[in-house]
Amino acid sequence: MGQHVSRTDFEWTYTAEPHATRRKEILKKHPEIKELFGNDPHLKWWVLVLVTFQFLSLFVVRGLSWPWVLILSYCIGGTINHSLMLAIHEISHNLAFGHSRPLSNRILGIFANFPIVLPFSVSFKGYHLEHHKFQGDEKLDTDIPTDLEAKLFCTTLGKMVWMFFQPLFYALRPLITYPKTPTMLEVINTTLQLGFNFLVFYYLGGKAFTYLAAGSLLAMGLHPVAGHFISEHYMFKRGFETYSYYGPLNYLTFNVGYHNEHHDFPYVPGCRLPKVKELAPEFYDELPQHNSWVKVIYDFITDPSIGPYARIKRKHAGYSKVE
Repeated sequence: MGQHVSRTDFEWTYTAEPHATRRKEILKKHPEIKELFGNDPHLKWWVLVLVTFQFLSLFVVRGLSWPWVLILSYCIGGTINHSLMLAIHEISHNLAFGHSRPLSNRILGIFANFPIVLPFSVSFKGYHLEHHKFQGDEKLDTDIPTDLEAKLFCTTLGKMVWMFFQPLFYALRPLITYPKTPTMLEVINTTLQLGFNFLVFYYLGGKAFTYLAAGSLLAMGLHPVAGHFISEHYMFKRGFETYSYYGPLNYLTFNVGYHNEHHDFPYVPGCRLPKVKELAPEFYDELPQHNSWVKVIYDFITDPSIGPYARIKRKHAGYSKVE
């Protein structure tokens, strides 16, 4: 089973999340950063290229042996699906077509969702924007593991299992801890996705469907690009709740590694986040940061001081933490 984690509770704080305050300080000193606000005109084309690649790949993998299907799912299909997930993350901030065209952003998100198999694009937006606005809130920030998750997966082996199934926890946690009434767009997202899944399975076979489904599952778990899930907000240094990563995997993930910069300026598209750091290095260079997502995963699993409890949490209005 391995070592038991040393933490038995989350790190509770009674201060506001840090990004709003830092945003004001940075803009006061560097008002030129406002020029970086706006949409990324290239994002829609990247989505089209990635979805098209995945669709064409289905005609290749359906004729391969099962071992090759799984290998390609992990190495190629999963990586591309993860990139599409992070494209959806950009789209959730209306960074594809801008805030004046919200429906266009939602439609593009539904399209980007197709290879991922699990319908989540529309619902992700609502939960994710609350993660930004209420970072650490015990009810509204569904990015934080539940107390049950933290207690069950509290050993080295347990953390490895939790990492492997992280996409399921990530998808199901909001539905259990903070369910919302589905909107019409969510129903459309789900209906179209299930229809696409059926067509892939019916006309192209189980190998083609497995290539997509297994890729999504594997690339969100024990996979190098999945290290960003842990690196972003798990407390590797006490008192710091958001961390950036400036390594090469940002090229595959729309610069999601620039996570302090993203939370400080969610209206800046990923392609321009490096410019934020360049313009205001004094605010970012001294913050704790990660150099390797692979090392992040390794440390998370093996270090007993880090685990699902290693998150900063805040009380929600009307809720009380039992001491």
